[in-house]
Amino acid sequence: MSFTVVITRDVEDRFRGFLASAMQEVAPGTYVNPKLSPAVRDRIWIVMEDWFQARGRGGASGGSILMAWGDNAQIGGLCLKSLGLPARTLSEVDGLLLVCRAP
Repeated sequence: MSFTVVITRDVEDRFRGFLASAMQEVAPGTYVNPKLSPAVRDRIWIVMEDWFQARGRGGASGGSILMAWGDNAQIGGLCLKSLGLPARTLSEVDGLLLVCRAP
């Protein structure tokens, strides 16, 4: 289990309601859970991904969702998943962890 953060921008209320059922909304569009299991985190992501794709989102004004959690096996101990534009990835450059726009 690891600390998980989800940040939403310009998404429908059902995303916010769904996330609020499993996580605390600590600021508008920002959800956290300090002990979210990997299985629950994956299920939450699958639902959000399905809803996001079903709505045809992804244009420049189509909103976005970012999920981040700790994972010691990854670069910098952090994992990211994102929906919408711009997509983000993690890169390590000279020992620094950088967040980059995905190609």
